[in-house]
Amino acid sequence: MKTLKKTVYLVDDNITNLTIGSSALEGAYNVVTFNSGARLIKALTASANAGRHLPNVVLLDVNMPEMDGYEVIARLKSIDELKHIPVIFLTATINEDEKAKGIKLGAADYVTKPFAAKLLIETINRHL
Repeated sequence: MKTLKKTVYLVDDNITNLTIGSSALEGAYNVVTFNSGARLIKALTASANAGRHLPNVVLLDVNMPEMDGYEVIARLKSIDELKHIPVIFLTATINEDEKAKGIKLGAADYVTKPFAAKLLIETINRHL
C-alpha cells in the first residue's frame, strides 16, 4: 500500500528562500509555497471553508513585509479550523526574545536559517 506524502506549506517573502526550502524538502513532502502571510491565510481559510485538505505543517518566516510571521501565527491560532496545524518558524532571526515570542504565540518549534535539510526534516517529522 502506497503511503501518501505529508504536505508542508512554506511561507517566505524571498524567492531564493522558497526555492532552497522547496528543494530541501521535495523528496520527503509535498511542498506548497507562499510568498506572503496574507496569501497563506487566504488559501488556508478557503481550504478549510470548502472542506479541502489542509497542510500537515506550516514553515513560516518571521521577517516579512505587510504581515510578519507573528501576526500570521496569531491569526492562524485564532481560527478553530486552523489552530491545530503545527507552525514551525524558519527564519534568520536568532534573538532569544523573538524565539520566546514565537513559542508563546503557539509555534511548535523554531529553526534558524541557514538550515541543514536533514535537521529541518527531522524537526518537521517530530511534529507530524
